[in-house]
Amino acid sequence: MESLRELYKIGTGPSSSHTMGPRRAALDFLGRCSGAARYRVVLYGSLAATGKGHLTDEILVKTFLPKPCEVIFNEKEKDLPHPNVLDIEGLDGEGNSLLRKRYLSVGGGSIRVEGEPETKPKEVYPFRSFSKIRDYCIEHDCNLDRLVFEFEDRDIYAFLCDVWKQMQTTILRGLKADGVLPGKLGVWRKAKILFESVDENEEPQTRDNRLLCAFAFATSEENAAGGTIVTAPTCGASGVLPAVLFFLSRKYGYSEKKIVSALAVAGIVGAFVKQNASVSGAEAGCQAEIGTATSMAAAAVCSLFGYPIQKTEYAAGIALEHQLGLTCDPVCGYVQIPCIERNAVASLRAIVSAELAYVLTGTRKLSFDLVVNAMYNTGRDLNARYRETSEGGLAALYKTE
Repeated sequence: MESLRELYKIGTGPSSSHTMGPRRAALDFLGRCSGAARYRVVLYGSLAATGKGHLTDEILVKTFLPKPCEVIFNEKEKDLPHPNVLDIEGLDGEGNSLLRKRYLSVGGGSIRVEGEPETKPKEVYPFRSFSKIRDYCIEHDCNLDRLVFEFEDRDIYAFLCDVWKQMQTTILRGLKADGVLPGKLGVWRKAKILFESVDENEEPQTRDNRLLCAFAFATSEENAAGGTIVTAPTCGASGVLPAVLFFLSRKYGYSEKKIVSALAVAGIVGAFVKQNASVSGAEAGCQAEIGTATSMAAAAVCSLFGYPIQKTEYAAGIALEHQLGLTCDPVCGYVQIPCIERNAVASLRAIVSAELAYVLTGTRKLSFDLVVNAMYNTGRDLNARYRETSEGGLAALYKTE
């Protein structure tokens, strides 16, 4: 498995595959063809279908400045090597082509260049199955966080500290913001409303749930507004893990060291899903994004509560298996409806999954390996309309005024 540095990425929303990936592709192309007079980018597949709502054209134009960039949305071409494809071309002053490359935005901000050897990041974990990870932890009498600090480089702790600081910054910024999110949907920010509605005299569980949801809304709304977030594992699902960690750190006063350990544990779960299935909504539906985020958050809860590897694995499995088939259907292509609320609901589900695993681990029948495999197979079987094209589900039925 790859380093957690390839999972947790600090960048701008609203989509790791639609903004972070294309921006990385543009930067790569600039490194190859910096002398062009202007640039042309053609978007295909999900990038063409939902690129407007995901601000794909805006991030590309900004990246190529001060040179002009024309962005074309090609929704007709269907025979594609991946759901997220973009062609980038550099042109001289007379309009002659200097260079043209095809890029695939494969999820989580990562890209591939068609026709070139895939330059995968160095693998730092020698595990192909979660059962092997579990066996290693049992044999060496260690939890997942210690495994991370054994296999990663010595700077990983500082890296995870930076990740946690950014998560907190994003939440605090989101809790203060109000107004309407960008785009034609006219969606009002609700994190501040939720946070300020909390009453200390309310029933504790009601108060806790509302706080947790406020934190998830805060990050998700910042993401939707094109703010700075941490992919966990993606931009669209970036509200779940930070909300759970922020809520529990406030409730129980966990130290930074404890939170960083929980981030490490969540990262192992996310990296495993990314390696063995997908975290791309365009490739496998929202189950790959929110489902994975919920698994990561459930594992983080187990870490904070000191649960052993067996309970952590079961919690991650519960969190994912009950979101199998979850469709990616952003209304009008914006990561707003139902995406923001979905992050909040998933944060609640993550904590419940850990609570169930604490009691029921000895009764489990399904391994996390099996659940992840089922998720990937389900994603491949999903009709393309339900994989981030805004052609099915809520996106097909909701009509703007």
